[in-house]
Amino acid sequence: MTLTVVGSINIDHVIRLPQFPRPGETLTGSDYRIVPGGKGANQAVAAARAGAATRFIACVGDDALARSLIDGFAADGIDVSAIERMTGINTGVALIQVNGEGENTISLAAGANGRLTPEQLNRHSAGLSCEQLLLQLEIPLDTNIAAASQAKAQGARVVLNPAPAQALPDELLSLVDLITPNETEAERLTGIAVHDDAGAAAAARALHAKGIATVIITLGARGVWLSEQGQGRVIPGFKVETVDTTAAGDTFNGALLAALQQQPLEQAVRFAQAAAALSVTRPGAQTSVPYLAEINVLLESR
Repeated sequence: MTLTVVGSINIDHVIRLPQFPRPGETLTGSDYRIVPGGKGANQAVAAARAGAATRFIACVGDDALARSLIDGFAADGIDVSAIERMTGINTGVALIQVNGEGENTISLAAGANGRLTPEQLNRHSAGLSCEQLLLQLEIPLDTNIAAASQAKAQGARVVLNPAPAQALPDELLSLVDLITPNETEAERLTGIAVHDDAGAAAAARALHAKGIATVIITLGARGVWLSEQGQGRVIPGFKVETVDTTAAGDTFNGALLAALQQQPLEQAVRFAQAAAALSVTRPGAQTSVPYLAEINVLLESR
């Protein structure tokens, strides 16, 4: 079973701070790093490391780090034949601040991710012949709609991680089989606050009404709300010591799709939760993504 990820590639600039600065305030940080990131890339790496046969459709710029990013994906076993270098523009950039509690704030510059247009996607349309398609929202919305439409027409399961949070048209949502918002993203999509189980259930019902069969709302340390055709329940997460939450959601999504290649849904969710739990115990984005053997060890220990 093949997974295709269509999405973003970023170069992450990460700095740790005791707390987030207030407007006009300057704080001295530590542990500054430049590491590979981008929601699409993080999810592709997470899926591949969790054992999925993964293809990645994306764009990088013509800057010095672009080649090393592609080489890194290939080293993880990802099919990189549909990652193109775009001239006259830099690879996407994310500026990430991590506070003392492991929470983060992220500012993005799209760079080459903005060049992943429907026309560019059509250059690699063969890659949309897949069993599963995974999308996020750091590339043009029209590209996500085109990818979902083409993959769905060929029988793929279309999975959308609706991040970063934004309103989305029914044209896209109607093509989605499984959606994985966090609490903020679920509220942005439905107008329903997700502060408790009742809110999660109501938001899930609103997303089901858009035609989405399976809704997974990630609830941070509480776990996830899993709803299938209107029947929902909480699946508790793993308690770990948090170092950095960057890419935890991406790790969950990639690992979930990897597990769904061979496991039933609830078992796949637990697998994905274990992967995400491991990721928050480590700094960085792709640097924090665990491998299959590590995930299995944590599952067996709990």
